[in-house]
Amino acid sequence: MSGQGENRGTILDYPLPVFRFEVRFTVSADNPEASGERLLCGGAFSECSGLEATMEPRAIKAGGHNYGEIQRAGRVSFSTVILKRGVTRNRDLWKWFELVAKGAYAYRLKAEVTLFDFDINGEKKPVMAWEMLNALPTKFKTADFNSTFSQAAIEELHFVHEGLIHKDNLEQET
Repeated sequence: MSGQGENRGTILDYPLPVFRFEVRFTVSADNPEASGERLLCGGAFSECSGLEATMEPRAIKAGGHNYGEIQRAGRVSFSTVILKRGVTRNRDLWKWFELVAKGAYAYRLKAEVTLFDFDINGEKKPVMAWEMLNALPTKFKTADFNSTFSQAAIEELHFVHEGLIHKDNLEQET
């Protein structure tokens, strides 16, 4: 592992900005109602939180091992992902929530959050992505309406999923 201060013929790493991201929801090819993978919705969101995996360690008390417990990897759990975006005429997130709420339990989607950077020419390029499997919407919230507010209307979608996959070096794939 090279430190940030070292230069071994490559450009030094720098922190990536968190405001250049995109979210896509696709109907995966394993969905019984889908014929191949197709985009259901996607676009720019103002906020994405909850891309998180937590491993609960398992402590083992072994005989003859009197100085502390032996720690082993335990079950991994994933946080609820919360997306926020400005309200538009597009109702794709609501339609997905409504479809599942009315009984289409098998209608799970693949969600992907891609982080972008700009190259030397100012072109947007994907740097890394997180893929969430079998996403299921759990809450939809539209904006609070108030005649004294002047900010943009924001809607929220909360969803849970069954797996988080981190993908990096995407600029080599494009």
